[in-house]
Amino acid sequence: MGKARVVLEVNASPSDAERLWNDSSRRSAFIDGFAAVVECGEDWPLVGSTLIWRSGPQGRGRVSETVIRYEPHAGQSVEVQDDQLYGVQSVSFAAVEDGTVVALELDYRLISSNPLKGLLDLLFVRRAIAESLGRTLARFGRELDSDRDLLR
Repeated sequence: MGKARVVLEVNASPSDAERLWNDSSRRSAFIDGFAAVVECGEDWPLVGSTLIWRSGPQGRGRVSETVIRYEPHAGQSVEVQDDQLYGVQSVSFAAVEDGTVVALELDYRLISSNPLKGLLDLLFVRRAIAESLGRTLARFGRELDSDRDLLR
């Protein structure tokens, strides 16, 4: 199983960061490759709820996220699956003096039956996933900043 993790400190409270993260109507502004919500459970982001989304034409296709852990203002974990991988993605929000540290992590396994998938993961996939998570957090930070600017 592969693992990728990125961290970003933002100038926002954990509750503000969590509010944006869980707003399914705004995910296209920061989730890398996110094109549109297909279906979102009414009780999102509570445990057991599911969000299904699709990517753009060059992306992951249809992606399903089912919440398996949710702690208000602290984070959540979702089982995530698309045509290429299955895994658990976790986001956490930890208060620090000047804001919040946001950590985004994906523990995954490739679904492919290719006997070289381990090598491909090590050489290419893990790096691509880490870069995608990094783009997501960078956009997330900018989106939080724009929210703060609007409130001024």
